[in-house]
Amino acid sequence: MRTRRSVPVLVLFLTVLTSACGPGGGKGGRSAASLDSAMQARHGASLRDSAEAARRDSARAALIARGKSLELPTKWVAPPGDPLVNHTSGFAATLCAGVFITGLDPADAAENVGYFTGPYEWRHFVVDTVIDRARQEVRLTLPSGVVLAAKHYKSQGCVTRPVNHDSVFFTPEWVRPRLPDAATTAWPMGDVLPKDAPPAELDMAKLKEAVDAGFGPAEAMTEAFLVTYKGRIVGERYGPGIGLHTSLESWSMGKSLTATMMGVLLQQGAYTLWQSAPIPEWQEKGDPRQKIRIGDIMRMSSGIRIHAPLDPDYDPLAGYPDHLYLYTGRVNSFQWAATRPQEWPPNTVGRYRNTDPVLTNYLIRIAVEKRGEDYHAFPQRDLFDKIGIRNAVISTDPYGNFLCQGYDYMSGRDWARLANLWLQDGMWNGERILPEGYAKYARTPAPAWVADGRPIYGGAFQWINGDGSFPVPKSTTFFAGAGGQFVLMIPGRHLAIVRLGKYKGATAGEAALTKGLALLMQAVPVDPAAGASDTSGDGPDTGTGAAAAPSTVTRR
Repeated sequence: MRTRRSVPVLVLFLTVLTSACGPGGGKGGRSAASLDSAMQARHGASLRDSAEAARRDSARAALIARGKSLELPTKWVAPPGDPLVNHTSGFAATLCAGVFITGLDPADAAENVGYFTGPYEWRHFVVDTVIDRARQEVRLTLPSGVVLAAKHYKSQGCVTRPVNHDSVFFTPEWVRPRLPDAATTAWPMGDVLPKDAPPAELDMAKLKEAVDAGFGPAEAMTEAFLVTYKGRIVGERYGPGIGLHTSLESWSMGKSLTATMMGVLLQQGAYTLWQSAPIPEWQEKGDPRQKIRIGDIMRMSSGIRIHAPLDPDYDPLAGYPDHLYLYTGRVNSFQWAATRPQEWPPNTVGRYRNTDPVLTNYLIRIAVEKRGEDYHAFPQRDLFDKIGIRNAVISTDPYGNFLCQGYDYMSGRDWARLANLWLQDGMWNGERILPEGYAKYARTPAPAWVADGRPIYGGAFQWINGDGSFPVPKSTTFFAGAGGQFVLMIPGRHLAIVRLGKYKGATAGEAALTKGLALLMQAVPVDPAAGASDTSGDGPDTGTGAAAAPSTVTRR
């Protein structure tokens, strides 16, 4: 299919709220007293908003100042290339994935998914779009004549090739699950759900209300919403055309998947958590990066210098950010990440940067290939097959390196399986898959982030509800991805909640999720034993996090 298309730029609409006021405050009017009260309320809200803005500005300034005080004398070098080409590279990859992995209509995919690496406002520069179903390839042409081509390469997902290259630098392969038929296998290893009544302690009417609220209105564009209680699916809903096995854009939840794969290797003895990270490019004598430990990297505390949009001092005019280039650059992403200098000593400053999950994926490849095993088969054989995951796709760069910092696609049920592995402290069907205590590492606030005044990031690339941004206990940990992708784990209530949706619906989707979570706290009781034994720092699982100030961090 070939289309010549120009995606319109976003138009901002200003909605002005007006109220008719009759002279006597009768029908359709308001009295002077009520108007005065309303004006005072608005003034009070304005003052509160101003105070909150000032607080945020002060916190941001403090983050920047602390970072400057600890900064090492190294320089940032901007990634090469035309930003338009890089943005279009990202658009090609996500359009390809939307069509050939998720199964969306091309127009739907172009309009609604993948904004993070292919920003919507840059898409109108594309003058020609080809959807080649025979080759499972997308080709986007820019006004300069440059063509960005992304092809679905078997189990290695959608890969954007370097310009003027007609192949990738690895041999694609199919990696099939070695699992029984899901349609005849009991959950969680399959899809057959129990027919007996749900646990009596659940308020099922309130739980259904929570699922519907969490799913949200049409503008939320929610594709999958699931709730499990003690590992059992107790609530589930899907969007039009989405099923149990639809692989959906999941973005940075792949970082937590990366940490799970590293956990498998730790359990197998390939590495230890607090050893120096054996990145080959860091092994010259005197290289200070040898002090970076694997556990530091998975706390987003390596100190490696790049530019990332979530940096408090990020300047979009400084150059194209490495954080995105690691997706869109069409280079060896592992090599790019491994050759960046240090900005801070490890474990001193916390910053959300894609170098850290990319370096972790590099270590995974090193360990698997050192054993003489198939790197591309490792996630399926050593993790997914063990816990019933059949629909995961992790796209690679042109060199076959997994881009599991965010180019990952999984079904709602598969994310629920992964969440329950963590809720079970890495145990599954009597087998220890993750090291004992690894889940505690994940939910313990990272020291560098705590030092920055942000107790919101833990280990194993997991977020913590430490600022109460969600109306759930502050001990809640979660995977999070751009576009409103979330998997929350609440140990004190034995809950896992999965929310997946199209990127365009992120704002409405996150608002709906927040409402649904508040209702879930009413539907599911606290387990006193689990709440009291929670070691995350807020004591019993009370679900009172909603009163805290909202986070200033966008999770990507």
